[in-house]
Amino acid sequence: MSQQPNNFHQQTKEALDDAQLRDNFRGAMDYLRDKRKTAFDDPAEEENIRNIAESIRQRCLSKLPELLEQLEFNCYRNGIQVHWAETPQQANALIADISAQHDAKLIIKGKSMVSEEIEMNHTLEKLGIHCLESDMGEYIVQLDGDKPSHIIMPAIHKNKQEVSDTFSTHLENFTPTDDVDSLIQTGRTRLRRKFFEADIGLSGVNFAVAETGTLCLVENEGNGRMSTTVPKVHIAITGIEKVVEFLADVPPLYSALTRSATGQAITTYFNMISSPRKYAEKDGPEEVHLILLDNGRSQAYQDEELRKTLQCIRCGACMNHCPVYTKIGGHAYGTVYPGPIGKIISPHLLGLDKTKDLVTASSLCGACGEVCPVKIPIPDMLLRLRQEAKHPARKERAPLKGQNTAHSTIESALMSGYALAASSPALYHSATFLTSKLQHLIPSNLGAWTQCRTRPKPADKTLHQRIKGRQRMTDRKRQTNNPK
Repeated sequence: MSQQPNNFHQQTKEALDDAQLRDNFRGAMDYLRDKRKTAFDDPAEEENIRNIAESIRQRCLSKLPELLEQLEFNCYRNGIQVHWAETPQQANALIADISAQHDAKLIIKGKSMVSEEIEMNHTLEKLGIHCLESDMGEYIVQLDGDKPSHIIMPAIHKNKQEVSDTFSTHLENFTPTDDVDSLIQTGRTRLRRKFFEADIGLSGVNFAVAETGTLCLVENEGNGRMSTTVPKVHIAITGIEKVVEFLADVPPLYSALTRSATGQAITTYFNMISSPRKYAEKDGPEEVHLILLDNGRSQAYQDEELRKTLQCIRCGACMNHCPVYTKIGGHAYGTVYPGPIGKIISPHLLGLDKTKDLVTASSLCGACGEVCPVKIPIPDMLLRLRQEAKHPARKERAPLKGQNTAHSTIESALMSGYALAASSPALYHSATFLTSKLQHLIPSNLGAWTQCRTRPKPADKTLHQRIKGRQRMTDRKRQTNNPK
């Protein structure tokens, strides 16, 4: 059964019962946390980088509509064809249409989470177009018919033995090994010729520069550069929020991204694409297409508070530091974007009716907000989304699909009763007195609460009773020490 966000509780239980999965994530998360800590060894420098990155993202988002128009104009001027897609269906139709124009049967992909978001591989496969992942992590999970469990390390849920088993099952003439370098070399060797056989190369975009019409790609493997230069056609697909105003905005964001994601000062490859192949140039695609996807992002943009969700630069640091994600991994969420950032992005993509359980899957410890390189207040936004899941939207707020779907009449009645009791001293004292006296009537099984906690045991006496008792003892001592 494929994972879905509305099956979150069952998927979580299955993940917690998988000892190997938990061990894999524990080791990976410890490693990534240590790498980030080393990259940001100066707290003052870290805070300065985060402040600059936050200000850039907020400035660019405040001008998003005009920057998108500027990006479109400069891309066209450079020879890049720009397409707009409001929904995943429209984005897939655009890619299918471009593929049909070139009679494409094979698309080689650099890493692109947006292509995962629109389920491009499955959609095009039905049309007879095979999409091959060239990012090593994506390639591994594709061989298994699996899905990524992390936004920057798709196969992080697998250890080297499990990767070797995958290659043994799906690759001919593979000799099993648990040597990481040999495994990586095997994947690269199998993929190398595919770049030359592919009709189209597809990639994501880390930053789209409105000032120059430049598409920036951050990567470590070189597959992004190969997939965007070797095939005759390059399609780049990205969310509309990835646009930045100036080329000078990129270096600070790049520094914040790489340090937060993998603990690197700089990645192995940084690609800047501004046009198709020009006259007399020996490499590069003959056509470049840019698809700008909305898919709920404009809904988030309309709300000044929820707009901060769009500041995300997809580093994955919030996941690496989240105690919930560390225990259950990415698949349990059932969404393309798991972990803390997924909890606040997914409601805009899928609706709160499907993701209402995700917004409550947080301890609100605040670790995600503390490490976010663009300072998204994730805990605050989770509280906001929890409220919207249980109550109708306020008139001044942009409507979000699925609001009020988590509403519980019983819960509302209990909270109203508690509010009444808490606002009346007489009722409150009477209720706490009765609770202490009738505590033996509390059942041992209290549903979800007692699944991982002991049954609450009220004190024999309330706080007020204890204080009054202490006061009486003090008065008696005074009378004994000071008799008339």
